[in-house]
Amino acid sequence: MISRRLLFSMMLPALVALSTTSASAATLKVVASFTVLADVVRQVGGDRVTVTSLVGPNGDPHEFEPSPSDAKNLNAAQVAFVSGEGLEGWMDRLISASGYKGKPVVASEGIKFRSMEEDGQTVTDPHVWNSPVNVKVWVANIEGALAKAAPVDAAAFKTNAEVYLKKLDALDAYAHSELANIPEDHRKVLTSHDAFGYFGREYGVQFLAPVGVSTESEASGADVAKLIEQIRAEHVKTYFIENSNDPRLVRQIAKATGAEPGGELYVESLSDAKGPASTYEKMFRYNVDLLVAAMAKAS
Repeated sequence: MISRRLLFSMMLPALVALSTTSASAATLKVVASFTVLADVVRQVGGDRVTVTSLVGPNGDPHEFEPSPSDAKNLNAAQVAFVSGEGLEGWMDRLISASGYKGKPVVASEGIKFRSMEEDGQTVTDPHVWNSPVNVKVWVANIEGALAKAAPVDAAAFKTNAEVYLKKLDALDAYAHSELANIPEDHRKVLTSHDAFGYFGREYGVQFLAPVGVSTESEASGADVAKLIEQIRAEHVKTYFIENSNDPRLVRQIAKATGAEPGGELYVESLSDAKGPASTYEKMFRYNVDLLVAAMAKAS
């Protein structure tokens, strides 16, 4: 007869394996503030996370108004991510309304931020993701937060992060190589609002816009007139609309200056699954291709 002690020792490896499998199978419930960030969290988390984006596809993270279902999703989350630097001005209200007990992870912590003047004040540009160099910082912060929340899956998160970092390096190299074909004095375009500053800093493109960092702000008549003069003086020939905000003002400016349409850029939000920018990787390549094609045509 097998003793209880011997039987237990024989069963122990199987019990350990079962418990490890169960722990790995339990996916983390994660909330991210908007679609771009949510996609990067999915890339790092893989099948070990379930990610809900508060702002949906083609949504504006500046003017977002949370609903009761958003409060419910946040309350149920084990980890929440925001980009930070004032992008999600509604987040504190949502946390209070939802009863969420945690503290959101600020994915942009550690990025070299870009400052700019707006309405006589110096503000920080929150649109960090428009450079994949910055998204690499996101990845490191996301990996650390997920590993802390689910240590048993830390190795998987690390592997996923390493794979995705290589993709981000490829995106950066692609943008540099494509834009190198455009003469520097032709790398100028008109967009709806000032959201491409990090892209411009990284790749030497000048973006002119009637509205500043946030789509909630409004351009004055004097500002618009000054911008029209600048566009004419610098011979800016192309304008772009954005998927997540109102295109009417930029179209009016384009009409006054003779700028031609270059297409629709994805700046603060991914498209839906059927669109051309359903992931960050697709979004960035799509924007690069659209910008390069328009600037090459105008040069």
